[in-house]
Amino acid sequence: QVQLVESGGGLVQAGGSLRLSCAASGRTSSSYAMGWFRQAPGKEREFVAAISWAGGTTVYADSVKGRFTISRNDDQNTVYLQMNNLKPDDTALYYCAASLRLVPPSELATLHDAERSWGQGTQVTVSS
Repeated sequence: QVQLVESGGGLVQAGGSLRLSCAASGRTSSSYAMGWFRQAPGKEREFVAAISWAGGTTVYADSVKGRFTISRNDDQNTVYLQMNNLKPDDTALYYCAASLRLVPPSELATLHDAERSWGQGTQVTVSS
């Protein structure tokens, strides 16, 4: 299994920026694609962005393209989500996820939960 711990959430005004971090431990050698999802109150969890562990291929949801950037530090087993020009609609609990088998980052959103590890989430609140 892979353990994931998110950090970096908080309260920010619209137009501001936040940087989320996700530290992975455990069987990180078996963790390939990693990414971020979010869940707003009363809504289903949705895909935000994903990155391959080697190669740096990235994919984004249309709603965050041009504003969010996902990156990773292989030496520290950490994935980041830089969020710029935040909007009130970005308010949500943000979860880090890691695949447990080799898949491209575009498939991270479609894996069964048994094929993914999840963090506990970090809250992002954007005020208008």
